[in-house]
Amino acid sequence: MEVHVIDEENSIYNYFLAELRNKQVQGDPLRFRRNLERVGEVMAYEISKTFDYKAVAVDTPINRAEVMLPDEEVVVASVLRAGLPFHLGFLNYFDRAGNAFVSARRHYAENHQDFEIRFDSVYSPSLEGKQLLLVDPMLATGGSIVVAYRELLAQGGVPRHTHIAAIIASRQGMERVVSELEGEPVTLWLGAVDEGLTPSAYIDPGMGDAGDLAFGEKI
Repeated sequence: MEVHVIDEENSIYNYFLAELRNKQVQGDPLRFRRNLERVGEVMAYEISKTFDYKAVAVDTPINRAEVMLPDEEVVVASVLRAGLPFHLGFLNYFDRAGNAFVSARRHYAENHQDFEIRFDSVYSPSLEGKQLLLVDPMLATGGSIVVAYRELLAQGGVPRHTHIAAIIASRQGMERVVSELEGEPVTLWLGAVDEGLTPSAYIDPGMGDAGDLAFGEKI
């Protein structure tokens, strides 16, 4: 599986990532959501370089110009709820994309450390022959994104290619996704890779609970 890690090259992406990690900046939910959106825009741009393109004639006020445009149908899929601003960043660039949503949550055992991933519902258009962009800000253990991928294909059909995108991944989560989806038409796009996981399976150092920071704490 091909894996791209964006912060391995210096770019303006690192500025957005630094603000997402910074606990002082995180106190402004509006800015946190906007930064999730902005990193989605950066990743959308990078992913677009891998698409097939075709020449399209455009009439300007002076004459006709030929422009190379993507020759792909795109579906952006995200895992609720932290994925919503990240999802919007991709839609800002793929503005005619279809949209899919997966409702999933961690259900913790009484020790508050062990948990299982519970899926409530999946909403998807047809994925057949399309470019599927499965986006989720945090790739911690990798378990939920692998199950989300398989649930989407079970409901929507087989895409031409899938791009899994996360802002921060743990190394353990990255390795699990690579291992479980090896040989499938999937590319992994990560903003950064952190080495650790806390006992409750949050990425260390990560950026905390992206859903709570974007939308407030839940019961």
